Amino acid sequence: MEKNIALIRGDGIGPEIVEQAVLILNRVAEIYGHSFRYTDVDMGGNAIDKWGEPLPQAQLQKCLDSDSVLLGAVGGPKWNDVPGPMRPEKGLLKLRAAMEVYSNNRPAKIWPQLAGASPLKPEIVEKGIDFMIVRELTGGIYFGSHETKQENGQAVATDILTYSEAEIRRIGRIGFETARKRRKKLCSVEKSNVLDSSRLWKKIMHELSEEYPDVTLTDMLVDNCAMQIVKDPSQFDVIVTENMFGDILSDEASMITGSIGTIPSSSLGSTTRGLYEPIHGSAPDIAGQDIANPIGTILAAAMLLRYSFDMAKEADAIEKAVSDTLDAGFRTADILPPHGAFQKVGCKQMGAEICARIQ
Repeated sequence: MEKNIALIRGDGIGPEIVEQAVLILNRVAEIYGHSFRYTDVDMGGNAIDKWGEPLPQAQLQKCLDSDSVLLGAVGGPKWNDVPGPMRPEKGLLKLRAAMEVYSNNRPAKIWPQLAGASPLKPEIVEKGIDFMIVRELTGGIYFGSHETKQENGQAVATDILTYSEAEIRRIGRIGFETARKRRKKLCSVEKSNVLDSSRLWKKIMHELSEEYPDVTLTDMLVDNCAMQIVKDPSQFDVIVTENMFGDILSDEASMITGSIGTIPSSSLGSTTRGLYEPIHGSAPDIAGQDIANPIGTILAAAMLLRYSFDMAKEADAIEKAVSDTLDAGFRTADILPPHGAFQKVGCKQMGAEICARIQ
């Protein structure tokens, strides 16, 4: 199978970690008989330096012409003083809008080898942490109208939370389809005891469930969900929720896994073309030192294969190679325990060790 992948190496450690993900993808292509072609795209601070804006139209078009996009990270203090509309992160917002990716999917998975890094009690971690949060990305209160005005001598701020039936239905389908590819359990999270938008959310989710009889749907209020994630995360398979709730819950979920450097994410829409990236930032303080952790980006590449290219076997092979590498005791600085028989490696060696274990 031939596929074209747009590569946004980005800023800071971005080029280093994307390089390792490409190494892994090339090994997968070799073993499984695929052909991956890569198109480099300038976005973020490097695009500002080169082109004067964070995502020029010609660079954006390369992404739109691709089968999917793999992103390292963008931004850094070098560009802190540029005007707001020109900040590196604006390139990412422009890309998401142009690609029409309205679903951000972030796994919360703890590798058994890194269980000691979780802030949760060992008896909770031992039950397993492996679930996905599907967050609606382009609607809700973040995209509603915002206003601050003076009333009776004081400032009054208003933010409008709006969801349409169509917006809920399309993100709901992503949730159900994702659950179908996992353990077939979907938890819909809202605040239907207070919010009209949540009551509509719940209604639409239950209507959709009739189309997915193989997936078990449950409902949970967002405050209870926040508690349950730390009390018993093993109960979850896929969580689907609106924009602001998903923003908060996905950050909580990443924290309980113990290491931000190993977590990937995807952003998807109505087509198979997606945007894949690690959840961490550009870490400019360690850029160019070969000490960054490439695992999150490598696992983002695995998500790309699984969810955009329908290559489940190949994605499984990457994830197993990561697990086998951790079993062998290799650790980058951010996941290196203070004691134990572990070998500290840099970004390139970690990539090479994972690559060598792909079968």
